[in-house]
Amino acid sequence: MLGIDGYVVRVEGDSAPGTPSFSIIGLPDRSLGESRERVRAAIVNSGLLFPAGRVLVNLSPAHIRKEGPAFDLAIALALLAIDEQVDRPGLQRFVALGELALDGGVRAVQGILPMVAGARHAGFVRLLVPKESAQQALLIDGIEVYAVATLLDAIAVVRGSGDKFRCSRRAPVPRPRESADGDFADVRGQVMAKRALEIAAAGGHNVLLVGPPGCGKTMLAQRLASILPSMNADEALEVTKIFSVAGLLGAEAGIVTQRPFRAPHHTISPVALAGGGSNPKPGEISLAHNGVLFLDELPEFNRTALEVMRQPLESGKVTIARAAATFTYPARFTLVASMNPCPCGFRGSRGSDCRCDDATVARYVAKLSGPLLDRVDLHVDVARLPFDEMFENTPRESSSTVRARVEGVRSLQHERFAGTQTMTNAAISPRDLRRWCALGSDAAALLRRAASRGTLSARAIDRITRVARTIADLAGARGIEGDHIAEAILYRSLERRGLAA
Repeated sequence: MLGIDGYVVRVEGDSAPGTPSFSIIGLPDRSLGESRERVRAAIVNSGLLFPAGRVLVNLSPAHIRKEGPAFDLAIALALLAIDEQVDRPGLQRFVALGELALDGGVRAVQGILPMVAGARHAGFVRLLVPKESAQQALLIDGIEVYAVATLLDAIAVVRGSGDKFRCSRRAPVPRPRESADGDFADVRGQVMAKRALEIAAAGGHNVLLVGPPGCGKTMLAQRLASILPSMNADEALEVTKIFSVAGLLGAEAGIVTQRPFRAPHHTISPVALAGGGSNPKPGEISLAHNGVLFLDELPEFNRTALEVMRQPLESGKVTIARAAATFTYPARFTLVASMNPCPCGFRGSRGSDCRCDDATVARYVAKLSGPLLDRVDLHVDVARLPFDEMFENTPRESSSTVRARVEGVRSLQHERFAGTQTMTNAAISPRDLRRWCALGSDAAALLRRAASRGTLSARAIDRITRVARTIADLAGARGIEGDHIAEAILYRSLERRGLAA
């Protein structure tokens, strides 16, 4: 794999007279170098003959570093083909994936789904995969999957007597659409915050919830995924590939149908958030692809970790550069963050004494950089509920009701942006902003007055315009009017208070 994309590696085996030895070339990493001992033991313990003499295995293309144990099965079959224990012409029609145990068993490996997709893209249709990974491999159409539990099973398939190992697709198991984290109807009050989350879901906007402890910020954030539209087939397959690379799919897991909701702890490192490492893997922002990334108590996160999100929030992808290769992971997610209004958390709360002066509050908010806050479209104040409102029995809208409105606006955006790379209002490029977000005279005058106060950057003004476009879509309006701009400005609470630098 490179990133989340698979590519074909040809495994070539050769033996020559001389002192017995076994070498693997083609830029193998340490775990792949250890394959020599696993493969040798698996072949011998399966009752087969290990090739004599100087044995050499080459992994082509040689300029790309290879890593992981997924090559074990292919290496073993290539070595067995040297002295014709396996049919060579028959072997060349197969792609083999799997780690070998010392007794000849075949174990599952991470990333089966993107590797199978890469093999299919290269024109291969017959695949040998570990038995535990067969159902993941079958998610790719147009291939024959043979699930093998041992090296001897793989040999039987190559020899043409392995029909019993060929897998058939199972009927998909219906899954409930509702998020496991609850329903919008669970949230009492908080009309403005729920309205902001509906706007965020409809237009793909990022949200920052600001309020005292216990006011419901986490509860609101957890329910955002429940009002997002269902993923289409391409989105679901892309999410499943990322989860496969990260090793988060179980043996019997099918395609991921629910949008991801990721909530990393504030002690997370920049590498764990953005991805990378010595053996690069996707980070939390990629695991939240096509879903929601929730960062609770945003100022408590390492500032360096937060700053790595700036570019992915704009481009929808994260690029990890290493000496051997450059990896790109998708990272198109909806960011929902929460924070207290001040260090003690009670500034502006009824019946609570705040111990923080203005300078302390400014230092607290200054932990978040201006460019990062600029990339958050909606800053929403969340207040504590009065006792009576907490226990009222007034009927509340369910997630399915809100989601129906969101899906209607998403369909409108799909028609609007047909034939372009833009998916949602939040992703409208600055070049197309005036085309899709034309302002009426009242709206333009109101935005001009807000900008004249000097607290809004050019990026913030553009984001207000995009939010206003979504508000207009929810209202069924063709153009952006003054009321839409006024509501969009209302969701920039940090700028209004002069706290966002």
